[in-house]
Amino acid sequence: MTGHRGGRWRLVHLLLAVPFIAMIWIGSYDQTEPAIAGIPFFYWYQLLWVPLGALFLLPVFRAEERDRSGRE
Repeated sequence: MTGHRGGRWRLVHLLLAVPFIAMIWIGSYDQTEPAIAGIPFFYWYQLLWVPLGALFLLPVFRAEERDRSGRE
């Protein structure tokens, strides 16, 4: 079968769940203090997860690229 993209699940893929859990667990950041430069915690915590999410994605991306180059 040509064009089959058989991926395999690995432990590194659990890193993708970390930002998801951090955002879905609203009780962990449902507060206004501590504020940074007048920005309530609720907002800056969520914005902080944009770059953190990218950092959690990086090892998964590298593992996938390594796996893909090994198959070719």
